[in-house]
Amino acid sequence: MTEAHPTGPTPIAEHPPEDQGQTRPTPQPAPDLGVPVAGAEPSGTGGAGTQAPGPEPHPAGAHAPGTHAPGTPAAPTGGPAPTPPSPSAELRATLGAVRAEVAKAVVGQDAAVTGLVIALLCRGHVLLEGVPGVAKTLLVRSLSAALDLDTKRVQFTPDLMPGDVTGSLVYDARSAEFSFREGPVFTNLLLADEINRTPPKTQASLLEAMEERQVSVDGVPRPLPDPFLVIATQNPVEYEGTYALPEAQLDRFLLKLVLPLPEREQEVEVLARHAAGFDPRDLRGAGIRPVAGPQVLARARAEVARVQVAREVLGYAVDVCRATRQSPSLSLGVSPRGATALLATARAWAWLSGRGYVTPDDVKALAHPTLRHRVQLRAEAELEGVTTESVLDTVLAAVPVPR
Repeated sequence: MTEAHPTGPTPIAEHPPEDQGQTRPTPQPAPDLGVPVAGAEPSGTGGAGTQAPGPEPHPAGAHAPGTHAPGTPAAPTGGPAPTPPSPSAELRATLGAVRAEVAKAVVGQDAAVTGLVIALLCRGHVLLEGVPGVAKTLLVRSLSAALDLDTKRVQFTPDLMPGDVTGSLVYDARSAEFSFREGPVFTNLLLADEINRTPPKTQASLLEAMEERQVSVDGVPRPLPDPFLVIATQNPVEYEGTYALPEAQLDRFLLKLVLPLPEREQEVEVLARHAAGFDPRDLRGAGIRPVAGPQVLARARAEVARVQVAREVLGYAVDVCRATRQSPSLSLGVSPRGATALLATARAWAWLSGRGYVTPDDVKALAHPTLRHRVQLRAEAELEGVTTESVLDTVLAAVPVPR
């Protein structure tokens, strides 16, 4: 994999190591978020035995390297004291522990968990697509439990009204006044299940919440909690009785993650857990515990904001997006909002990978999940069997990578 090192100083072109005095880590390949986050152990199957990343355990009565038992003098080391882990490394390890907790309930969806963590770091929203039964709902519930966040679920149906999502004014006979009753949108993680089964009017009720992080009822804006993340699910195989999401709403989603069917060994692990008594409604019984919270996410966002981006890498991201607008297979290319989203997700992935700078490979790794829902195929291209994935592959192969 090629790493870009721009020549010549520019205001944002410096590539310093994230932690002074430490060796710059080697960039990790990350095709479509399929590589574990730095600090998290890869888990093909997860399981209750998966442990959060951290120091190696020591035998009973033993002490960690660099420490000594209370009341005993410290032995001379003959060298400098070990460097304590940086705040960024600790935060990455904590978010890696979140993945390990989710793996106790969800098997084989590490890439989706990584995408959701990236969305939280970027304050974005996620569209999940997958056939029924691939643990979309369980994934969201497990993530909220590991992050100690409040979560609510809305089943979108054809008769759902906007007030059922945002809340409405309710008349109180005792006080003879109207009071506002909050809807399920007032939460940290909102699971909008089968969002494409409700009419566009109700779908549009989420636009203000997703963009402005507030809802307006009777002309009064009401702020939403922080963090606030909409995770919408849609089924790719059931088209009858569905309403396609408008382009304006699709563009509000930071990522579109496709949840695949599990591999054979992963599916065997799912059955083994159920045979052992696993109850998807009892996450505490599955051993999931909160290992992070809103404060950790806020600190991690501040670290992501410090990630440097060379001007050449900025130009590469722009060239990728502009190439989609010139593709003969697409009727709609990526907008400038999509380009800023690609930059944000690439910075988050670079930080999660242990680097303080973005490489072109980070842009490539996040191109598919960040851009696949922002483009539209021409009708004739669809008839020829062209897919958005193949178009993005062609674009990424054609755009020159900065050296």
